[in-house]
Amino acid sequence: MSSTLPQAPDAGATRAPREQHEAIPVDANAQLAQLTARYGDDPDFVTGLARGIAVMQALADKRRRMSIAQVSHLTDIPRAAARRSLHTLVKLGFVAQDEARRFYLRPRVLSIGHAYLSATPLAVLAQPVLDRLGEELQQACSLAVLDGEEIVYLARASSSPLMSPALNVGRRLPAYCTSIGRLLLSRLPEQELEAYLSGGKFYAYTSQTLTRPEDLREALARVREDGYAYSKEQLEPRICSLAVPVRDIAGNEVAGINVILQGSLMSEKAMAGKFLQPMTRAARELGAMLAP
Repeated sequence: MSSTLPQAPDAGATRAPREQHEAIPVDANAQLAQLTARYGDDPDFVTGLARGIAVMQALADKRRRMSIAQVSHLTDIPRAAARRSLHTLVKLGFVAQDEARRFYLRPRVLSIGHAYLSATPLAVLAQPVLDRLGEELQQACSLAVLDGEEIVYLARASSSPLMSPALNVGRRLPAYCTSIGRLLLSRLPEQELEAYLSGGKFYAYTSQTLTRPEDLREALARVREDGYAYSKEQLEPRICSLAVPVRDIAGNEVAGINVILQGSLMSEKAMAGKFLQPMTRAARELGAMLAP
């Protein structure tokens, strides 16, 4: 069994925003630049659509009302183009504008995420499994998948106690400082993992957050060896979690289940001794229902 993860981040690490519970901001500017560089020569690539999505992502990430100028600055989209994107999104019902000419997302955006959750067998099948696990452990349990450099929560036990909004269904969190994220990152092909470690931006959310690629590489190696992942105060103070993989019937690791302790800390040895066996049973139960 591995030891507790290293606790001192790189002194030169980038500090995260002060607001608690906020995931690493998606750099819409960088995203759009990458898309343009990657698909700029593709005659079928619709730049306007990409800009519209970047605008919605910016509004979602900041979680506050923004002016056209602020959206333009955040996404690096020319102001006129940002205005047209916002105008279109308002007409379609995804965005609204207040009296101060600031823009914000409307509930209709939820229809996109709801359609995915409704059509994804993983989320539907996971719910009763998580509910039973949550009742057994009397702790918060969730299921998430890896999506790029982030994890996305797809389900949580209905019996889970009130927790940080950062852990709600649909929330995206940085993979490198979450237990499920590390679990799934450790399974990436070597070349893909090295590209992630060499090109990622790793913010120090707490004084414990691992931000140096060499420290993350070592932590992921231990996860591969142990078969589970432990995380303590990596994203927020006073939170620790343990995650196990969910494998479909072909053996593909498609998700992770975690148990999260908020407001109190437990050592890796104690947490694994108490939770690992029932979590592994739940993961196997769910995996047996998943076709590849």
